[in-house]
Parts: sequence; C-alpha cells; structure tokens
Amino acid sequence: MYLRAQQLPAAITTDPASDKAFPASMATFQIPSHGSMLNALAYVAEGAGPHPVVILLHGFPGNEKNLDLAQAIRRDGWDVVYFDYRGSWGSPGNFSFTHSIEDTQAAIAYLRDATNAKKLHSDPAYIVLVGHSMGGFLARYVGAQDPAIKAVGLISAADMGVDKMQSLKPGQEKTAVTALAASFASSGMAPLAGCTSESLAREVIANAATWNVPALASKLATRPMLVITSDDGLAPSNDAFVAALHKAGATEITTVHMTTDHSYSDQRIALEKAVLEALEYLQHK
Repeated sequence: MYLRAQQLPAAITTDPASDKAFPASMATFQIPSHGSMLNALAYVAEGAGPHPVVILLHGFPGNEKNLDLAQAIRRDGWDVVYFDYRGSWGSPGNFSFTHSIEDTQAAIAYLRDATNAKKLHSDPAYIVLVGHSMGGFLARYVGAQDPAIKAVGLISAADMGVDKMQSLKPGQEKTAVTALAASFASSGMAPLAGCTSESLAREVIANAATWNVPALASKLATRPMLVITSDDGLAPSNDAFVAALHKAGATEITTVHMTTDHSYSDQRIALEKAVLEALEYLQHK
C-alpha cells in the first residue's frame, strides 16, 4: 500500500549526523516477567526523544535475530528493544509459547513504565511490534489483545501448527503431537530450556482455539499491518490472515512477497526497505 518503487530509505544507506548531547547508544537490562528476569537490550536512537519504539521479536528457536533490522530502524530514529523469552538463549525459566506471549506482554509493560521510558528516551505510548516467524505469531496474538499497540509487522509469521489443529478430530491427537513435535525438533531445541518438542506440541493442541489465526483479524483490523512472506511455506497461512483482515474491514494493510528463504538470507536490504517504509508511513499518516 505505501511502499515506494526502488529508492532506498536513507537509514539503509547513510549514517545520521552525530548528536553529541544525545548520541545513539546501546542499553542492556533485564525485563521482569512472572518471576524471571529476561535478558534484553535496546538500540537507543540519537536525539533527546522521546523516540517511538519497535519491539523486535525473534523466532523459534531464534537463530536469526534480525539485528541488522534493529540497526537500520535505529538509524531511522526509533528505539528498538530485543529480548529473549523465558528459557531461551540464557534467559532463566522454562520456555513455552504461553510464556513467550506473557514475556512479550511483560516487555510492553516495561516500556510503558515512565522511569524506563525516560532512561531509553522512548515514548511509552508509541510501541510497534515486529516479529519474525514465531515472533510474528507473538506479535499478531499480543497485538490483538492490546489495542494500544500502534501497528504490527509480520515477517514470515508462523502459525506454530495452530491452523492444522482446527480440524483435528477425536482420536487424532497422538498422531498430531508426533508430527508437530518432529517439526519443532527439526528447528533445533538446543537454545531452549524447560521444554520438549512433545510438550510444545501438546501446548499448541490445547490452545488451538484461542490462538486461531484468522479469528484475530477483527481485533487488528483498525491498525496498520505489514505482512511480509517468502518461499518458506508460510505464505498460505499469512494470505488467509490477510483475507480475514480485509473481511473485517481493514484498510491499512501492506503485503510484500520476497523470493527467498525463511531467513531472508539474500534479501536483507529488501527486508529492511519494506520494514522502514512501513514505519515511515506510521510517522506520516
């Protein structure tokens, strides 16, 4: 909807002029979430602010962290917050999809605290969620529950198996758990603690109705949405979600398809361009 033709945003090609009083910086901290302290960092934009904030949500298990996106977004004047969910990449606690949802909500609450916002020169009232793969699953679900989130960006958003579980019949659960667990195991479980591929599969089945992807559309239809897909097999699920958004009356939807893999390995600049132009639209709408 709002992507320009070929011109690259300046934040991709040019470093901003240095602000000696309020230089760009990095902050490391921990976010409290249900008894655990999540490892987190912020790419703080230069200038006194307050800066709008992107929470950048990583996928399952999180090998691709998309921190090149964080740097580009910061150059464009936004703060970017990245954190690791409970039980992932050294954050204490047990990993689960439910915990990851709660941890995302905890990160939002942390950024809305006036004291924390002051430290990061950030605007506690202007938060955007951008998620890749499982991070897109989280951004979509948490954004739907929180009407104060300004916009949501999805990068190859995964459904975590929820779509197939909608038609699960009695007696098929064991087979479904085995298949879904194998899929999770193939993605790599080493960075995750306190879970098994089977426990995660059973969690998906138990929450399939609550996490139903098209059902979230009505709660997101009034806000700008960016939906980026690739040739990784997740496009049909995202296309169905976009169709549900249109049916719910959404008018601010941008869809971008890139011929690349799940990690956008050879389309990183194109990915930065799509995300930056979506954020620029928000700032000028």
